Amino acid sequence: MPAVGPEDVAGAAALLEGVATRTPVDGSRALEEIAGGPVHLKCENLQRSGSFKIRGAYVRMARMSGPERARGVVAASAGNHAQGVALAARMLGMSATVYMPQGAALPKVAATEQYGARVVLGGDTVDDALVRAREHAASTGAEMIHPFDHRDVVAGQGTVVREVLEQVPDVRTILVPVGGGGLAAGAVAALGADHPDVEVVGVQAGGAAAWPASLAAGRPLPAGHLATMADGIAVGMPGDVPFALLHGARVRVHTVGEEDLSRGLLLVAERAKMLVEPAGAAGVAALLAGVQVRTPAVVLLSGGNIDPLVLLRVVRHGLASAGRFLQLQVRIDDRPGTLASLLAELAATGGNVMHVGHVRTGVDLAIDEVELGVQVETRGPAHCREVVEHLRAVGYRAREA
Repeated sequence: MPAVGPEDVAGAAALLEGVATRTPVDGSRALEEIAGGPVHLKCENLQRSGSFKIRGAYVRMARMSGPERARGVVAASAGNHAQGVALAARMLGMSATVYMPQGAALPKVAATEQYGARVVLGGDTVDDALVRAREHAASTGAEMIHPFDHRDVVAGQGTVVREVLEQVPDVRTILVPVGGGGLAAGAVAALGADHPDVEVVGVQAGGAAAWPASLAAGRPLPAGHLATMADGIAVGMPGDVPFALLHGARVRVHTVGEEDLSRGLLLVAERAKMLVEPAGAAGVAALLAGVQVRTPAVVLLSGGNIDPLVLLRVVRHGLASAGRFLQLQVRIDDRPGTLASLLAELAATGGNVMHVGHVRTGVDLAIDEVELGVQVETRGPAHCREVVEHLRAVGYRAREA
């Protein structure tokens, strides 16, 4: 099978005229300081349906024959591909059924249904949903719209980077979140042989990292257990079409931890004023984790579909990872006024107390002692140390939880 190349991406771009939004590119001074040169954010979180997925889904479905369209489509997704397929089906006048994991974010489920697709929940992972979607396709004749393992899908995703080349002509590195590999493969396809000075760097969550081992082995390998907040890139195994492109181009793929992802999401929210999901912040997380790139660099913010409850947890996690959220365990005497005295000392340090929890009984607690769990908002790591040192200096038995 011939590789997907720039001409395929150009054809996909023609199909997407008036369908996909040409999303903006914004500079990031905060990331420029980290990377040592210009860094730009390609804002696919502002794309229709909230992610780049509408590009590949629409191209794949627009190229279906009349009889294929009449039978409808089926897909499997944790959310972004689901919304892309549902929106494309509505635009093309087709019926769509989407299988999603049982734990899929409720806003993503609701949005998929609002676009007109029938949603069926089941299984724990996208891979489980893929199995059920294939069974549905076999039994009904519906066309399977794979989230990443198809030439048309890869070509459609590549239109993101086709735009980047026009918006940042001197780009030297493009940082891409990697799950199944469709977006990164599209980036390689868009560059082709005409841009040897531009490097694609993949970024995968460490808790769902099939790509490093697969690239080393020269064939797709399963990741095993998937455990990451970045559900958009929590895919158990690379696709064959993306793998051939990434392996052939010798793309390097770095992994990032959950702390890096939450810090990345927080930085984008605070400094770029952009709302992204954890998977969408993977490229930012890589820069925060110290991945070295040539600049000017472009980070693809792949999606912005995040459950508000997940956002709340991730922001708190990000604040803790960035040293802005201090959790303390403090023992005090169980008598009137001692809690007020502790709060006064915390106020003197400039820390903002957000929550206090009491533990009055425990095997290592004296009968006249109370252990407090105190959450304190701080200005950063140095301030955290100042708070702890001050409490100890004035006689409190304090430790970070």
